[in-house]
Amino acid sequence: MPMPWFLLSLALGRSPGVLSLERLIGLQDTARCSPGLSCHLWDGDVLCLPGSVVSAPGPVLVPARLQTELVLRCRQETDCDLCVRVAVHLAVRGPREERAEEEERFGAAASPELEDSRKAALQARVVLSFQAYHTTRCVLLEVQVPAALARPGPSAGSVVFDCFKAALGAEVRIWSYTQPRYQKELNVTQLLPALPWLSVSAEGDLVRLVLDAPEEQRFGLALYRSQPHGAPRPWWHRNLTGPQTITLNHTDLLPCLCIQVWPLEPDSVRTSTCPFREDPRALRNLWRAARPRLLPPHSWLLDAPCSLPAEATLCWQAPGGGPCQPLAPPLPRDNITVNKAQEFPLLRGHPNLCIQVSSWEKLQLQECLWADTLGPLRDDMLLVETRGPQLNRTLCALEHSGCTPLPSRASTRAARVGEHLLQDLESGQCLQLWDDDRGALWACPMDKYVHRRWALVWLGCLLVAAALLLLLLLLLRKDPVKGWLRLLKQDYRFGAAARGRAALLLYSADDAGFERLVGALASALCALPLRVAVELWSRRELSAQGPLAWFHAQRRRTLQEGGVVALLFSPGAVALCREWLQDGAAAAAPAARGPHDAFAASLSCVLPDFQQGRAPGRYVGACFEGLLAPDAVPALFRTVPVFSLPSQLPDFLGALQGPCARGSGLLAERAQQVSRTLQPALDSCFQHRGAPGRGAGWALGPGPGLE
Repeated sequence: MPMPWFLLSLALGRSPGVLSLERLIGLQDTARCSPGLSCHLWDGDVLCLPGSVVSAPGPVLVPARLQTELVLRCRQETDCDLCVRVAVHLAVRGPREERAEEEERFGAAASPELEDSRKAALQARVVLSFQAYHTTRCVLLEVQVPAALARPGPSAGSVVFDCFKAALGAEVRIWSYTQPRYQKELNVTQLLPALPWLSVSAEGDLVRLVLDAPEEQRFGLALYRSQPHGAPRPWWHRNLTGPQTITLNHTDLLPCLCIQVWPLEPDSVRTSTCPFREDPRALRNLWRAARPRLLPPHSWLLDAPCSLPAEATLCWQAPGGGPCQPLAPPLPRDNITVNKAQEFPLLRGHPNLCIQVSSWEKLQLQECLWADTLGPLRDDMLLVETRGPQLNRTLCALEHSGCTPLPSRASTRAARVGEHLLQDLESGQCLQLWDDDRGALWACPMDKYVHRRWALVWLGCLLVAAALLLLLLLLLRKDPVKGWLRLLKQDYRFGAAARGRAALLLYSADDAGFERLVGALASALCALPLRVAVELWSRRELSAQGPLAWFHAQRRRTLQEGGVVALLFSPGAVALCREWLQDGAAAAAPAARGPHDAFAASLSCVLPDFQQGRAPGRYVGACFEGLLAPDAVPALFRTVPVFSLPSQLPDFLGALQGPCARGSGLLAERAQQVSRTLQPALDSCFQHRGAPGRGAGWALGPGPGLE
């Protein structure tokens, strides 16, 4: 029966047990001998003809005992069969054995004939016969035992044969004899178990338990968590029939998660195995589930679903980060038992006292057990008192750099307030956490020293601010400085107005020349600066989202930020608008305009805004002189300002910047810059269309909004 790569369980004998089966790679039968012996396996099977028993002409090798073992023979890593390994233990029988007994009994000297036989090696041909349902095989093993080992006794060595293929639930019989046969055949009969085969496989985050069983076989399956002490914790149980697949999430795996399988028959044998003991995912899950828990008044336990090797120690965690400083005196690093109460040798708790749990010298958990009841970490200094002989004692303050002796001239925080800490300790302002013959621990508040230090810092900041203010007043008395501040203020006001406004440009991609013209306009507007969004610069997003979704997102973002949508009309855009107004959306599907034409897709949202009167203040229009007259724009879209570019560029820029735009002179200057940027693109567009361009003769009018 082929099986997946990992065999979980197999019951042998009359009592429950688990056998981790050895895996043999390859289909070739093999034989091996115990040290000192030599053996050879004949190629192919032989005839199973034991023959009659004959007398031994002298000392001979004969089978003395048979031993069987189940193994897996695998064609590949994921394709295995059940196989029976046979070990034949050999012994020396015959005249040599009888003479050796007489010599030992009567003390007679060995004869020369006996001495010669002792110096000769013994050879034997051992036959192994295997019989199962519809299967019979016989193999021949040639074995040679050197003279030094060919002595009478219970065993002269052994030879192991791999292996006879078997099936689940089969009854197998194995015989062993020699050719010629000097004694009655040895035989053994074994009934192989009929339990389902269990295999485990991983697919991403899922773990599958596959049970290979006959269609009609009924069996029980239980998942439980084994415990070193006490009864196991049941987790899942089902009665099943036939092949089954049970799916577990990888987060359910634990080292103590075990599987038990048994046939639903009276007095059936139950097989148990725990396949995840060394699984890295199961170990990670166990540490994630483990939690130290405080038990009043002065004890704690490590709550975990499985037992694990761990050691714990106390540490002091100062606020502001940094490593937790181990405290060896009160709680030295020691092994702990999961789910068993551990005593704290402390007088009282503190928020900064934490438990560190390590495994194999690697920190796994750190928990400040008193933080829930006593509040967050405190800015306290831990004083460590060490007591020696003759009532000598020393004090040091625990810091990140180590334990600073008190008093000290070091430059650490504790050394600077060392005298004050000693006074607080003597006056009883420090909290004693632990005390015994070896020393004590004290937690001394540092809040008052921190407040005093910050008071000095604030005083210094106020002095610096006063000096800067005085210097500024002196500078303001000079006329050049005043002029510079006025220019700075004016530039800031204009920049703040333009920088904060978003503008979405919509256009119809009539041809490459018009697209270049739109790109030049967008680049010039960015230099004002405005935050410009245009389909020409978002082709990748447009392809990924689609024109309609891209426009929806850009329009919503622009209007939510108080921006404006600018419609750049061209002959193609006007024709498309008229089609929508006359025939509806079906007349101008976006796909017909190209994969990147956001203008065609946007009309389904733009038209309702104009038809329902929501466009003023949110939309503006524009067209380029020489390409389209403003009167050619459909009347519905002229409910918002439609500017003719470049003559009305100042008004157009003012509309884009919104009501915060001020300063006609500055707007005119900005408009001249935009016009100079647009000029090459305009000329190129007219040449491409074959229309006479106005070139440098174009002029910017002041517009109705400028004086």
